[in-house]
Amino acid sequence: MASADLRAELTCPICTDIYTDPVTLTCGHSYCQDCITKTWDNQEEREYSCPECRKRYRVRPELKRNLRLRNIAENIRSTHPEQEEVRIPCTYCDSPVPAAKTCLHCEASLCDKHLKKHSKSAEHVLTEPTTSLENRKCSVHKKVLEYYCCEDAACICVSCSLAGEHRGHRVETLNEASEKKKEKLRNILQKLTSQREEAEKRVQSLEKLRRQVQGKAAGVTERVTALIRDIRKQLEALEKRVLSEISRQEEQVSLRVSDLIRQLEIKKEELSRKMRDIEELCDMTDPVTVLQGRESDRDVYCDTEEDTERHDIKVHDAGDLAMGLISVTLHSGLAGIVTGITRRCRVLEASDMLLDVNTASDMLLDVNTASNGVSVSEDLKTVSGSGINQRRPETPERFQDYSQVLSSRSFSSGRHYWEVEVSESVGWGVGMTYPSIERRGVQSLIGNNNKSWCLQKSDNKKYYMTHDSNRIRFPHSSSCHRLGILLDYEAGRLSFYELCDPIRHLHTFTASFTEPLHAGFCVYVHSSWMLVLYNNEKVTHQKCHG
Repeated sequence: MASADLRAELTCPICTDIYTDPVTLTCGHSYCQDCITKTWDNQEEREYSCPECRKRYRVRPELKRNLRLRNIAENIRSTHPEQEEVRIPCTYCDSPVPAAKTCLHCEASLCDKHLKKHSKSAEHVLTEPTTSLENRKCSVHKKVLEYYCCEDAACICVSCSLAGEHRGHRVETLNEASEKKKEKLRNILQKLTSQREEAEKRVQSLEKLRRQVQGKAAGVTERVTALIRDIRKQLEALEKRVLSEISRQEEQVSLRVSDLIRQLEIKKEELSRKMRDIEELCDMTDPVTVLQGRESDRDVYCDTEEDTERHDIKVHDAGDLAMGLISVTLHSGLAGIVTGITRRCRVLEASDMLLDVNTASDMLLDVNTASNGVSVSEDLKTVSGSGINQRRPETPERFQDYSQVLSSRSFSSGRHYWEVEVSESVGWGVGMTYPSIERRGVQSLIGNNNKSWCLQKSDNKKYYMTHDSNRIRFPHSSSCHRLGILLDYEAGRLSFYELCDPIRHLHTFTASFTEPLHAGFCVYVHSSWMLVLYNNEKVTHQKCHG
């Protein structure tokens, strides 16, 4: 008995086996380290508690190894090796031998050896090994249960059916009733299996949705970060501009102050000289000399009054910082940033892509594609018509017959937005093209083939949409000089917007894009130019590549 009590004390409440690497919680209860770890890992809610006393912990407790308990458990395990437990032994064997069947008539369990010698008569009913014989016999007649009353849903013996309270009821053999119930259970199991599979499909769909949301959130986070980074960049540029204006005004005021200081220093020297002359006269004792004085001292008194009027220099003459100009510079810069961001958001809201668009602010022009009829600025942002042949080397990628240039960047997926500022004069075009466009001949003009799409302003104030040599005239006149371009590659949509107030959608080309797309820029006359920009970014015209 003492050994059994000791074994019970050394048994893990979770696995019901002798402790392996036992750990003890702060509440005093001990468990196998693997058992308590797996129990907490499998909990859906991250609320950790002791399985016995249910004490809860806000954070997962640190498991402390119980070395003394481990030593005792290992000692017991080594001195009392576990034997295979025979749950239901044979009634007729001297040593514990597992029973194969139980006879309800004999109320005995038999191993395979004794089962061969057992009676095969009908009254001897064999079942799986069991010790619950009372549940297999009628509580009234003490006979084996052989039938099932369908009306009362009860297992009965033959006496219950013939003379007992179930007489006249519809009965079935236990096997028949069992098979019917199994059939119903199989149908229920099939329905439950179908429901479980449907639930599993929904779980998988929700998991997929969660992954999509996580991926979308990551993309939106990246784009918002890029937008804020761009705003910060513009604010830093505005800060430099305002601080530069403050420094310029400070330098101007400092120069004026220095000049006034020099004038006052000269006046101080002059006054000091006159003071010395007067002091010399005051120190003389001869009245005649004092009254006649020196010739140079005759006008001392009147000169002093005239000098006071002529050299009356005030501190405010130096001026001060023009706070109004500084405020205007700051406010106009902030307004410009807000206007640019608001304008971009309106375009993207109209396309339902406010936070699902990549900016193309790093788009630069590729001089290697520029024809000899255009000039490209050093910052690779501005293209303008040139009356002078640029004499660039002839290469396979350079346009030969039309004044146009492509962007160095291409787009083969995603959604992208950028802006272009155009000259007031007509004679320009902007669009997108495959890199496989011809570089010579009529088919090389952007919009004149099935590999490019173009917005043009050629001979008046009207816009033209051109693709594969088909021109669509936009009925309204142009009203501003800034355009927004929105590309949704997968959806096959290329949209143009006029960024006036309100923003006006000009046209959307639809196509199944099969190659990467480059932005294309055309200038048909010498006075035309185009500037690639993003948001309120302004790039000054710089020296062009020759």
